[in-house]
Amino acid sequence: MRQSGRYWSYISNSARLGNTMSDQTTLAPEGAAHQKTLRVLLAGPRGFCAGVDRAIRVVEEALRRYGAPVYVRHEIVHNRTVVEGLEAKGAIFVEELDEVPPDGHVVFSAHGVPKSVPAEAQRRNLLYLDATCPLVSKVHREAERHFAGGGPEQLHILMIGHAGHPEVVGTMGQLPPGAVTLINDAEEARTIQPKDPAKLAFITQTTLSVDDTAEIVDILRTRFPLIEGPKREDICYATTNRQEAVKAIAPESDLVIVIGSPNSSNSQRLREVAERSGARRALLVPKLENLDWSVLEGVETLGISAGASAPESLVQEMVTALAAKYTLKIEERIMKEENINFRLPGPLAGEDN
Repeated sequence: MRQSGRYWSYISNSARLGNTMSDQTTLAPEGAAHQKTLRVLLAGPRGFCAGVDRAIRVVEEALRRYGAPVYVRHEIVHNRTVVEGLEAKGAIFVEELDEVPPDGHVVFSAHGVPKSVPAEAQRRNLLYLDATCPLVSKVHREAERHFAGGGPEQLHILMIGHAGHPEVVGTMGQLPPGAVTLINDAEEARTIQPKDPAKLAFITQTTLSVDDTAEIVDILRTRFPLIEGPKREDICYATTNRQEAVKAIAPESDLVIVIGSPNSSNSQRLREVAERSGARRALLVPKLENLDWSVLEGVETLGISAGASAPESLVQEMVTALAAKYTLKIEERIMKEENINFRLPGPLAGEDN
């Protein structure tokens, strides 16, 4: 798996600090006389999670097995660098299935899709591959369990999430209209008036702020003591780990840069977490070319993280560019090691190692 972590040839000398690991080094080009030293705190883990890695491998393996083009419904993950890289290999990204020719091969994105999408693919006899993250699929199964086939055991489901996000659209689309009500924020949790407060359940989007979600859940449990929750946390391990890593570096940072796309929910949440956790300023930057160098004026300690859909190469690119302008004192703060790997789906599973 393409995990975030210590890919840096210039990072060494690991040292345990409590429950974290810190890698420290100094980086400056030979022969350069830098007047300014910049301390860089690299949050760990950062970047690709297992679900994102799996989704990309699905497209790559489909291209290898079936040849180009392979069609992908929506961005496979929310990162333009990843999308453009797959386009260069022969992937064609479309908004809906009517853009896929009758003999086409199509991949569904990591965020999941409503049930109507695979049903339409079957109707058209398309060969489709589902790259939905297994942790998102877990939420789908929870929703179906609470719905209970629409029978007497059915619970009305409150989904904590962001309106319009593909994961929310896909999850709500697992059930008939009206079976799920979306809760966007704490205010909606305080004001919702369900038909039967004794027959409720809640689920959540997997990429939310851990702290914001905890507040909303507390409100719902206080108002509706009988509400059923997930058997296991819906917010995924990668979202939680990356937010904890950012919380660890934010108090020491004059600026935290989160590398990630504006439409990436988990990247946006990392920026918000950095601001709330003590960073003087936090910015979401898609890639190096989008960085306004003036934001580094007066910055002595820079924190860097990356959303779960951002490749580690974007972090390396930024650090390399920083090293051309500053003498860097780099510390990598690793809060937790990640070794999770998800198998490829269905027809591709035999190729998975």
